[in-house]
Amino acid sequence: MGFSTQIDSALATPSAELRAFRRLLEPCDDRGLEALALRSASVTRRHFGKTMRMFAPLYLSNECINSCAYCGFSRDNAILRVTLEIEQVASEARHLAAEGFRNVLLVAGEHPKFVSGGYLQKCLERLSGEVPSLSLEVAPMETEEYLPLVAAGAEGLVVYQETYDRSVYPELHTAGPKKDYNWRLDAPERAHAAGFRRLGIGVLFGLSEWRGEATALAAHLLYLQRVCWTSQITVSLPRLRPAAGSFEPRFSFDDRDLTQLICALRVSFPQVGIILSTRETAPLRDALAPLGITMMSAGSHTEPGGYTGQGADQLHQTVKGKRIEATCGSTSATEQFSISDERTPAEVASMLEARGLEPVWKDWDAAILRKDQVRSMNDESRKPLAVASIS
Repeated sequence: MGFSTQIDSALATPSAELRAFRRLLEPCDDRGLEALALRSASVTRRHFGKTMRMFAPLYLSNECINSCAYCGFSRDNAILRVTLEIEQVASEARHLAAEGFRNVLLVAGEHPKFVSGGYLQKCLERLSGEVPSLSLEVAPMETEEYLPLVAAGAEGLVVYQETYDRSVYPELHTAGPKKDYNWRLDAPERAHAAGFRRLGIGVLFGLSEWRGEATALAAHLLYLQRVCWTSQITVSLPRLRPAAGSFEPRFSFDDRDLTQLICALRVSFPQVGIILSTRETAPLRDALAPLGITMMSAGSHTEPGGYTGQGADQLHQTVKGKRIEATCGSTSATEQFSISDERTPAEVASMLEARGLEPVWKDWDAAILRKDQVRSMNDESRKPLAVASIS
């Protein structure tokens, strides 16, 4: 039993919590939105204080076997691809560490030949001594496949459903493992069973009507809070950006809609982390940061080797999944999508501080668990020995 078996009934007969959330999404005037925003900001300060967790994506590979209409990495796109070697990944990570990041999200397209569990495990083992918090945004796996990744240092997993609309999903995912709607939808539960501390879900807005997507996302959050209660849950609300393939958004989701949704999520889910990436413009990110956001990226690149130029001498091109040598003379792999906020991490941090917020570069270290384990062992050693009964 997973959420894939319950989503349809959850949306057909919504709970009281879900009905209350939907009411917050109803069209409202400026005065109503301002009141919601003030309420959202107050809830955020109460549960998260003035902190803002900082992170950066590190792309390992843009190889992919899926055909997804909206994604720059789709196998149907004739793009420049590369998979970074382990030491090249380490060079990218060192660059991010020098900029202050202690929280890095490892991202890769879905291609078992290039991005296997063994490859990911080696990346994690190489970086775990230098980056305290490592998360993954990779192809969904079985629980047994996640276990060695958790043991190697991964503490978070991100799996975006992209769209919860069952009728739209197969139109956009025409080939590859990502075609399986249910398999993807249940991935967070399998990850939780493997021991991931953080789970991230989200919707790619522009693929279907936004209020319907938001309602399904909220239903998923309610379910995960009950079933995966030992993990911290985060949600991301990315909007479509220009990418290879030139896919255009099918539905409108403007800045006002995004603001209303962020505030509605914060009021309805006070303890859920809300992420805002560099997909959004700098002025919009500045305005939204105090309202309900708890985690932001900065200085991002969405192509492998984007920070230091790693892998430039190993580029190749693919056409319908078939490899050909690159002849265009480019020095970088193709990005998954273009970003909007191109400010440096230092500039974003300064913006946050100017608004009374505190950028948090590190909030987790595996040593915390080791200390807890030592404390538990010491507690056990202080317990009195049981006296065996004499019959």
